[in-house]
Amino acid sequence: MKVEQIYTGCLAQGAYYLESNGEVAIIDPLREVLPYIKKATSDNAKIKYIFETHFHADFVSGHVTLAKETGADIIYGPKANPSFEAIIAKDNQEFKLGDVTIIALHTPGHTMESTTYLLKDEKGKDYAIFSGDTLFLGDVGRPDLAQKMGELTERDLAGFLYDSLREKIMPLADDVIVYPAHGAGSACGKNMMKETVDTLGNQKKMNYALRKDMTKEEFINEVIDGLLPPPQYFPLNVKMNKEGYEDIKVVLERGTRALSPKAFEAAANESGAIVLDVRNQDDFAAGHIPRSIFIGLDGSFAPWVGALIADVQQPILLVAPVGLEEEAVTRLSRVGFDGTLGYLDGGFDAWKKAAMEYDTVSQVDANKLKEVIETEKAPVFDVRKESEYLSEHILEAMNTPLDFLNDHLAEFPDNKIFYVHCAGGYRSMIASSILKSRGIHNLIDVKDGFKAIQEAGISLSKYVCPTTL
Repeated sequence: MKVEQIYTGCLAQGAYYLESNGEVAIIDPLREVLPYIKKATSDNAKIKYIFETHFHADFVSGHVTLAKETGADIIYGPKANPSFEAIIAKDNQEFKLGDVTIIALHTPGHTMESTTYLLKDEKGKDYAIFSGDTLFLGDVGRPDLAQKMGELTERDLAGFLYDSLREKIMPLADDVIVYPAHGAGSACGKNMMKETVDTLGNQKKMNYALRKDMTKEEFINEVIDGLLPPPQYFPLNVKMNKEGYEDIKVVLERGTRALSPKAFEAAANESGAIVLDVRNQDDFAAGHIPRSIFIGLDGSFAPWVGALIADVQQPILLVAPVGLEEEAVTRLSRVGFDGTLGYLDGGFDAWKKAAMEYDTVSQVDANKLKEVIETEKAPVFDVRKESEYLSEHILEAMNTPLDFLNDHLAEFPDNKIFYVHCAGGYRSMIASSILKSRGIHNLIDVKDGFKAIQEAGISLSKYVCPTTL
């Protein structure tokens, strides 16, 4: 028996490869399926099953393409209603995979079709659970994504989740391994651990949601407390996962068309596409196409695209580091953004060589910011999350979280220089690009963010541990 976690950091997502005696199961695969097929081929094995823990909201699964390429059966748990052919498992239904057994445990709560898959080894011993978004490490899945108007509330779903955990998962042995669908950084939970694998016994000790003496009412209140609104692209990804989607080969072929600067400009004007610049933040600051949006590949790229662009149908034109164009299109497709129309051939250097108009972002270091704050009382905007801001911040800074920047546009002065910062510089550059695209140019980005601000000795609020907020 082989169990391999295939973890994708930028999505904080875990897919799983199981192999036993020449048969393979893939759990919650990513959109690009060729790596799974190659892995099975190298093991001289055949992909038999594709298990889906639920209809994912934060990424587009590769189930439809993988089934088409391999002939494997797609399996969902009870209550699922996909538009394509799939096996809808009954609660406790068993599936044989070589010498091992996989059992579908219906665990509604995160969504009504959410299902945990229990793996029994060759001797019939409970070995691991693939818990999807039902149980994370340190947390549980948010119960507000599958509400139906007039039918279910987030409190109803949280109650189902309480029962699922206590009836299906907590009775399992402490040595059972927990393989969740997500880790720290995912918007599907609140406070996940950075680790991606643990034992159920350890989770029973430290996961607040698994306290033995917890009442259902206490569980419901704690699970829904502090939930931020889900990103707008979530329901669009659910729709794609339920109804199917375009083959990624077609998406890649369309998205990796090389366009000269003139052709790129014409395509942008004709299509209404967003120009998305995925280079390093310092490169973007030094020069970029006017009104382009920066979201760099070297950060949490796909989730920020989903949160800030939101509409998966939006046409996109790419400015990427030379050689990373296909990677950018692939990572966009993982969250359902299939509308990439091409990329700037030769990158931004080609744009400059063609003598095309370009813009820059003004920047200062934290020492200069300290001087400005002390002498001019200049406005400072902190685009970190509210919890980060409440933990510690520049005394007079305003909090305008990047996730909800569009809700704060009226707060930025239109006749005075202001300063923007985040934790390390990535998010503040995204914010700066969005503000400039809205015609707000009187901004200065603070290089290296809050870390540099602390080191510069700028007056800060009293530190509060984020876990106590």
